[in-house]
Amino acid sequence: MNRISFFVLTGLFLFFLTLPLLALVLRALPLGADAWFSANTLAALQLSLVTATFSTFLAFGIGTPVAYLLARENFFGKQIVDTLIDLPMVLPPAVAGIALLMTFGRRGLLGPTLSFFGIELPFTTAAVVLAQTFVAAPFYVRSAKAGFGAVDRKLEQMSALLGVSNLETFFRITFALAAPSLVSGLLMTWARALGEFGATILFAGNFPGRTQTMPLAIYTGLESNLDSALALALILVVISFGILFAVRAASPKGIVLR
Repeated sequence: MNRISFFVLTGLFLFFLTLPLLALVLRALPLGADAWFSANTLAALQLSLVTATFSTFLAFGIGTPVAYLLARENFFGKQIVDTLIDLPMVLPPAVAGIALLMTFGRRGLLGPTLSFFGIELPFTTAAVVLAQTFVAAPFYVRSAKAGFGAVDRKLEQMSALLGVSNLETFFRITFALAAPSLVSGLLMTWARALGEFGATILFAGNFPGRTQTMPLAIYTGLESNLDSALALALILVVISFGILFAVRAASPKGIVLR
């Protein structure tokens, strides 16, 4: 194949990808204020932003030490652990939702114990956060692992020779140098959490104002309020594009998306 053929095939592929998005933009932009600022639209937008942010904070808090361990240490079963952490990235979201329900539901593995302490997770806002964290956190761990693995250990050794404590060395050298990858991972995690659908609807349900995130509101709007669904869909497209652009800006070498 010559060079022109590659350009033609690339153009056709881009046309295939962008035409549906263009159709969405052309249909959604002329919508009136009722679609963009309806109570359901604003409620779903607010809930999605809040839960996605909480999920990202959870991923950061739990995923950072995990990523550091995987990047720096060799131990028995490391490949299995690495595979298990990546598994939610390829699992069908519906499987993730059922798995969470079988774990935290009333008749699930931990359900009776949680009920004993008066904790009910399914079909609550907390369930939304758990579902989003389950499917999105691996994106952060993967990126953070690559970032920590790319840090030159000689710099850490020099810091130790100068008498700097391990904790200070970690924050001033290791964490600082890995920061672009960490930020990229957080952005990808937030975007994935924002767009989560399958696990959320099965584990948290679809209750407006409580568990109905933007993707779920779009699903409902296809049957009852198409204009609102179109507005939310366009908002998600704009956010997703912005996130991907920011990820590439924060990680020029594409360390996250490899």
